[in-house]
Amino acid sequence: MKEKSVLVTGCTKGIGLAIVQEFASKGFNVAGCARNKEELTTLFMELSSNFPKQKFFMEVCDVANTELLKIFAKDVIKEFGNIDVLVNNAGVFIPGTICEEEEGSFEKQMNTNAASAYHLTRAIVPLMKENKSGHIFNICSTASITAYTNGGSYCISKFAMLGMSKVLREELKSYQIKVSSVLPGATLTNSWAGTDLPEDRFIPSEDIAKLISTVQELSYSTNVEEIIIRPLAGDIN
Repeated sequence: MKEKSVLVTGCTKGIGLAIVQEFASKGFNVAGCARNKEELTTLFMELSSNFPKQKFFMEVCDVANTELLKIFAKDVIKEFGNIDVLVNNAGVFIPGTICEEEEGSFEKQMNTNAASAYHLTRAIVPLMKENKSGHIFNICSTASITAYTNGGSYCISKFAMLGMSKVLREELKSYQIKVSSVLPGATLTNSWAGTDLPEDRFIPSEDIAKLISTVQELSYSTNVEEIIIRPLAGDIN
């Protein structure tokens, strides 16, 4: 049976970590990046110990730095030869309004949340085209479809990411490459650290990971274009 590989950005925390653990449990080789070397090393050791027959590749990379991101993509391709599933997950949230947020907030969030997905996808897709297979998951947000006060440039970046997903879907369908946009509502990650709200008011990261894994396992002829997932009690305003 052919080995399968997944690449996940922002892989050491929250949704990204849950996705890595889910796909590793399904037998995938896993490549990932994050900014914290210690956290990456710990994750690599844990995965290697729990799944000794699989391959794992972790590299320090700030995805907002396009040149470093391209180097990371080349390193992954050299290590694995192919990527079957790409999950553009890395992101940053800086609260604020468009007219009052700090200078640089727009650029930081656009580069981290949207531009990184654009450049990494461009680096990985040629291999998928050669194989006429592959699945790209873009972790968007309910902020991709619903603007809210204090969302500022974060909303802009997530609207952009969803738009990119829609374009990719049209461009890649003839190559048998699937594109899925995942739009989570409030998820229990570090973005909500310090909140007074109970855990059951949020979506567990593991649920999003399981959902992505299930979608990836669907038949060849099926493409799930958008997934909107919210806490049972609804959005947190």
